[in-house]
Amino acid sequence: MRAITIPESGGPEVLSWDEVPDPVPGEGEVLVEVVASAVNRADIVQRQGFYDPPPGASPYPGLECSGRIAGLGTGVSGWAVGDEVCALLSGGGYAEKVVVPAGQLLPVPKGVDLKHAAALPEVACTVWSNVFMIAHLRPGETVLVHGGSSGIGTMAIQLAKAVGAKVAVTAGTKEKLDHCAELGADILINYREQDFVAELKAATDGAGADVILDNMGAKYLDRNVRALAVNGRLAIIGLQGGTKGELNIGALLGKRAAISATTLRARPLSEKTAIVAAVREHVWPLLDGGHIRPVIDRELPMSDAAAAHRVVEESGHVGKVLLVVE
Repeated sequence: MRAITIPESGGPEVLSWDEVPDPVPGEGEVLVEVVASAVNRADIVQRQGFYDPPPGASPYPGLECSGRIAGLGTGVSGWAVGDEVCALLSGGGYAEKVVVPAGQLLPVPKGVDLKHAAALPEVACTVWSNVFMIAHLRPGETVLVHGGSSGIGTMAIQLAKAVGAKVAVTAGTKEKLDHCAELGADILINYREQDFVAELKAATDGAGADVILDNMGAKYLDRNVRALAVNGRLAIIGLQGGTKGELNIGALLGKRAAISATTLRARPLSEKTAIVAAVREHVWPLLDGGHIRPVIDRELPMSDAAAAHRVVEESGHVGKVLLVVE
């Protein structure tokens, strides 16, 4: 088969569409013939040499895919060759074939194109596990989503609205904020021109956000704590703004607030299986019913993954950038 390899760390130009050995499914695993994958920030960090795959994972980038089952390992039940699926991966999505633990497979939702289903697993699992399973967002609460026009952000807006929450977002342009508003965002904050703490407080009568989904890390830590409501929950899922920040524990205590920080890729199989099962139970009915949808910015050939990485690094996209097997 062919796959995108990373012969050396560096810029997008190091990505290479090479012939590699076909993967073979082991016990409890399924072989998927890939139709499409999607670009995530983690893929870029891996390409740069700062985010190695967990032990035993494919060395190729790609944390999600869609396609058709081409083979079953021993002990797999509930799936058949030919089934159309999408999958949460620990790596290997940028390829013509990938091996997936059966517990990380999802059926393609009704009304969603098979290619577009590749945009769902990583964002759905990330948002559901952090905003709902850990931070316990409830109807009537306010959630602040940083990077509202990203793949994670567009899913978070839709899921939060679906459960009856009020949604605030930050984004860097009016065009991106307009897209967020179309998805249901209630409070629109241009982080380049406005102080998100002040804007959020003004829009919530001084209360702040019950839940904050943060992709920035250190750069936003102090302001995120100030933006939290009493009993608020800060969920950190990214480090685009650095790894080390100063935490005002007194402010955290005063608000009886909580901070969680998670990654999805390195979680053990049992935890990923539980998250995928929860997503299938709670998120998939919303997709099947057309209440939420994947947001696709563009599709590019998988062999041109370098161009896709450039698009994501330039941050001009809205939603997901897909890589399609030709």
